Amino acid sequence: MAQKTSTPHMEPRPPCPAAIPSTERKFHVLVGVTGSVAALKLPLLVSKLLDIPGMWKRRSDPVLHIDLRRWADLLLVAPLDANTLGKVASGICDNLLTCVIRAWDRSKPLLFCPAMNTAMWDHPITAWQVGQLKAFGYMEIPCVSKKLVCGDQGLGAMAEVETIVEKVKEVLFQRGSASQI
Repeated sequence: MAQKTSTPHMEPRPPCPAAIPSTERKFHVLVGVTGSVAALKLPLLVSKLLDIPGMWKRRSDPVLHIDLRRWADLLLVAPLDANTLGKVASGICDNLLTCVIRAWDRSKPLLFCPAMNTAMWDHPITAWQVGQLKAFGYMEIPCVSKKLVCGDQGLGAMAEVETIVEKVKEVLFQRGSASQI
């Protein structure tokens, strides 16, 4: 059987940004900053970067974690591992998820599904951390007991998918946010 060969349909490509005259293009420079004492130079560095022709100079670009919190009617964190549980309970926001959680509109539901090793689940600080999230107004979908991937038996496994979906539906319907689920 002979195979039909065809050339793939090629969409026109936008010109390479380097080919656009610098007076027409906008540059977006992402500056990563770490905890070094040299971060003191950041204001000077940014002001000098803004002097580059075509550099972004407005406050109109989206802020992703804020846009995500505005967009969503409900935030589901599943699974919520021990590391992120500790961060959220302590107010640490060092990645996109923890920033969204920290900026979350607490008038909207946030559901979390803990999932971790049984020994981690049984550690006394875990109960305090889960309690802290509940004190923030977040809703726990409790973990379940089963044989974990590591071979341990006990609490710590994330709730079953069906349980999580049913809880999300319940919360959305209670809020009147779900017209068709």
